[in-house]
Amino acid sequence: MCTSCGCDDGETRVDGAPVSELSHSHSPALEPHSHAPELTQKRTVQIEQSLLLKNDLYAQKNRDQFAQQNILALNILSSPGSGKTTLLTTSLNALKNRVSLAVIVGDQATANDALRIRKTGVKAVQVNTGKGCHLDALMVNHALQNLTFAEQGLLFIENVGNLVCPAIFDLGEADKVVILSVTEGEDKPLKYPDMFHAANLLLLNKVDLLPYLDFDLQLCIKNAQKINPNIKIITCSATTGEGMQAWYQWLEQRRVHLLKERLIPLNNKIATINKILPQALFSEGDKE
Repeated sequence: MCTSCGCDDGETRVDGAPVSELSHSHSPALEPHSHAPELTQKRTVQIEQSLLLKNDLYAQKNRDQFAQQNILALNILSSPGSGKTTLLTTSLNALKNRVSLAVIVGDQATANDALRIRKTGVKAVQVNTGKGCHLDALMVNHALQNLTFAEQGLLFIENVGNLVCPAIFDLGEADKVVILSVTEGEDKPLKYPDMFHAANLLLLNKVDLLPYLDFDLQLCIKNAQKINPNIKIITCSATTGEGMQAWYQWLEQRRVHLLKERLIPLNNKIATINKILPQALFSEGDKE
């Protein structure tokens, strides 16, 4: 976790502007990510719990905002070089005339990925984490203040390239989607089990390169299912378009499912009202 991964307090920026309050900032009682030998294991656990508690509060705040606007928010995760941004730009170009879209991009430095995404015509907010190795819920909350888009849309949160810490931090998303390139090795799910256990969907990207690689696709799928038997797996290539329709169909299914879930409380209220409507305020015997 962030008490031992090297993640440190750095200046977080949203679209180039510094953010005054950081979720990685601590009170004097919580020294930032101490690596000192004198820090006991008990103290480390207390710091970790405090960090995650604060993060979870902001995650719920984000989740409430997404619910109010009927937005499907997805946390897109991968290691660097998996083709995450290319897959996103391909997806945005395919979907931008069908549904409202927006992207929050997380990187330690530069706005390179946000600039690539903006070329599709889709609004993108760049979050630079400084020395941070992942996005957290407060960073996303700040980024949301720079976003306005129609209800019932899709929000892609492109996390910092990292298969460790981003798995731990809830951003308020509906689903975690992990992208694994076939150039990375079929044992990645076993090496980074927390990430693949947390993910709802695995996109096996760059399958067009399989003829040129010593990569066992079925073994990779087996390893992912060993860690997470319920994970959905789609093989695809953002470059050639192979498998991308399956990805788009999954997005639509999740969006429809989310909207139907939000109809349940409303339908329950309607059912209750319908039961009350036929009831007379007074029985026949009460009338004068």
